[in-house]
Amino acid sequence: MEINSTPKLKKFRAVRILFNILALSFLFISLSSFNLQPENKGFSGTKKYKYKLKTIVIDPGHGGKDNGANRAWATEKHIVLAIGLKLGNMIEDAFPDVKVVFTRKTDSFVDLDERANIANRNKADLFISIHCNSNNSGSPYGTETYAFGTDSRTSQEKMDVAKRENSVIMLEDNYEKRYDGFDPNSPEAYIIFSLYQNKNLTQSLNIASKIETEFGDTDNRYSRGVKQERFLVLRYTNMPAVLVETGFVSNREEGKYLASSEGQSEVAASIFRAFKSYKKDLEAAN
Repeated sequence: MEINSTPKLKKFRAVRILFNILALSFLFISLSSFNLQPENKGFSGTKKYKYKLKTIVIDPGHGGKDNGANRAWATEKHIVLAIGLKLGNMIEDAFPDVKVVFTRKTDSFVDLDERANIANRNKADLFISIHCNSNNSGSPYGTETYAFGTDSRTSQEKMDVAKRENSVIMLEDNYEKRYDGFDPNSPEAYIIFSLYQNKNLTQSLNIASKIETEFGDTDNRYSRGVKQERFLVLRYTNMPAVLVETGFVSNREEGKYLASSEGQSEVAASIFRAFKSYKKDLEAAN
């Protein structure tokens, strides 16, 4: 028995070393996938890892054959593209280490699911979709920011917003199959939709709240608050995601403000300040 124990012991040690190597490799890959960056060694001599927000996807809504909300004094697709590009430039200037990805940088049409796919392929840490609101009466005004979900404030007005933003899929080829038979005009579809659970809801509501606070407190604009609704472009993202309604194109005064270069810069600056605060808080907490 003693003669055979040495080879067995050596074999056991070799297996244990191999196991340790595989475990360390798996740990390294896992940490890399979660955007964790090594810090200086602590007193214990071991490396500490800290979360860093590395990639943001900016999604200017509509584009190309889809004008979005449209009035004689303003067109949504042009407004949100200008705001999105300004926002991206602000982030790139302030945070060179953050990768900024746009779902579109020109007047082009991008399918809703592809917008989410762009964010998912880039392993984004945050997705911000930029839009303008509209109402047939022309009197409503103000901003509102949405996370994906439902809340106790569900109303016909909110449902109308969701239907309008989701109806763009009807311009896409084979949308019934691509969106699992979802009908943007069917109330029943939204009942089923509400069962979807957004795992990133807490952080989505966090950034949404910061954006609305900046609109209201810094720019003295009327904030209609943070809301939850079932937007397709938010459903398919795998990270915290919000849809920002930057104001009402249908309101002549607010529409002209949004169509102006000054107004677009102010809106972009508000979203940027919210992003900066969100990034700081998130990284400090991890």
